[in-house]
Amino acid sequence: MTAGPDTSVPEAIQARVRCAARALGRAGLAHAYGHCSQRLNEGEFLVCAPMPMGMIRHEPGIVVPVEGPLPEGVLGEVRIHQQIYRRRPEVGGIVRSMPPAAMTLSAAGITPRVRHGMGCYFSPGVPLWDDVQLVRSDAQAAGVAGLLGAGPAVVMRGNGLVTAAATLEKAVVLTWYFEDAARIERDLRSAGLADPAGEIGPEAARQRATEAGRIFERMWDYLCAGDPECL
Repeated sequence: MTAGPDTSVPEAIQARVRCAARALGRAGLAHAYGHCSQRLNEGEFLVCAPMPMGMIRHEPGIVVPVEGPLPEGVLGEVRIHQQIYRRRPEVGGIVRSMPPAAMTLSAAGITPRVRHGMGCYFSPGVPLWDDVQLVRSDAQAAGVAGLLGAGPAVVMRGNGLVTAAATLEKAVVLTWYFEDAARIERDLRSAGLADPAGEIGPEAARQRATEAGRIFERMWDYLCAGDPECL
């Protein structure tokens, strides 16, 4: 299958995917590796251009089928997006990123506990895909998507993070929230303060994990500040 720009994709969607990619790059949540996507319809999604996300300017994304082989030029781990969209019709956006604190913990086989407000969106915890290999086959991607289940995130050991949400904007914000939770977990462990008694229980976490008050919208605005396409 040959890749290429699809003029049937509204420019507003192309711009939103570019904004998301650049936001992830600016925030230090991705470097040379990573990708993000937005669902277009039941059978297709738009993934960002196959290049470092922070370097994307006007390059259009590529339309990828939910079922079937990846188009030519699309990065191999975009199979993870396919498998998640296939299993979860409510998901509208996915981010595959490399947040540094999350990477550090994952190298030790650790995912952050629920210890602060932003961590509550991941209660009761996030699973770890305990395999350091790149996800370059459909079977591996299906394994990652299966471990994610109905949750918002899955960590890949020494290999980054995947978030999935109803919108791409929310998936981007959840990536930032998760990295903040990982930073706190790392810092508390470094200081010898990671007492289980300080963890937030499921009921308190459920109440705290609100979407009211433009919680996600405000963080999206913060991450996109100064981007001319994020108006």
